[in-house]
Amino acid sequence: MDFDDYESLPTGSVGIHMTAGAVAGIMEHCVMFPVDSVKTRMQSLAPSPEAAYRSIREGLVKMVSSEGIMRPLGGVSAVVIGAGPAHALYFSAYEKIKSTFPSNNSLQIHATNAAAGCGATLLHDAIMVPADFVKQRMQMYNSPYRSCFECMSKLYRAEGIGAFYRSYTTQLAMNIPYHAIHIVTYEKCQKWLNPDR
Repeated sequence: MDFDDYESLPTGSVGIHMTAGAVAGIMEHCVMFPVDSVKTRMQSLAPSPEAAYRSIREGLVKMVSSEGIMRPLGGVSAVVIGAGPAHALYFSAYEKIKSTFPSNNSLQIHATNAAAGCGATLLHDAIMVPADFVKQRMQMYNSPYRSCFECMSKLYRAEGIGAFYRSYTTQLAMNIPYHAIHIVTYEKCQKWLNPDR
C-alpha cells in the first residue's frame, strides 16, 4: 500500500474511530498501569508503612518483592473494561459532533472543536470515573479484592451506585477545560503542519 492509498482510506466511519480510540485507550492505560499503581499508593491519605515510597522505582521494587510480580498490575482489568468503551465513545463522539456543526470561520472552527472535545469528555468520564474508582480500590496495599467484579459488587452493596460517581463532577471540572484546550490546539497544529490532511 502506498502513501496515497493510505491517505484515501475512509476516516468518516464511526466504527473506525471507535476501534482506533478503544485500542489506543487500552494500550495507553495498560502500558502505564504499573506507574499508576505506584502513584495511587503515593497519593494515599494514610499509606501503610510497607507502601510508603519515595520514587517510582522504589515503589515498583517494593511492590514486586513483597507482594509478587503481578501486584503492580492489580486492577488493570477494571481499566481495560472501562478504557475500551470510554475511548471508543470519546473519539467517535468527538468526530460526530465536529462533523455535525459546519464552521465558516476560524472562531467557529475553534468553538466547534472545543464543544466536540467537551461533549466527548462527558461520555468518556461517565465510563472512566467508575472504572478508576474500582481500579484505585484494587491498587491499594492489602486490597481485600481478588478481582474487579468482586470489587464492584462489594462496593455496590456497601456504598451504592453513587459511590462510583462521587468524583464525576471533580473529574469533569478538570477534564472539560483540558480537553477543550487540547483539542483546539491539536486541530490548529494539524492545520499548520498538515494543511491538506
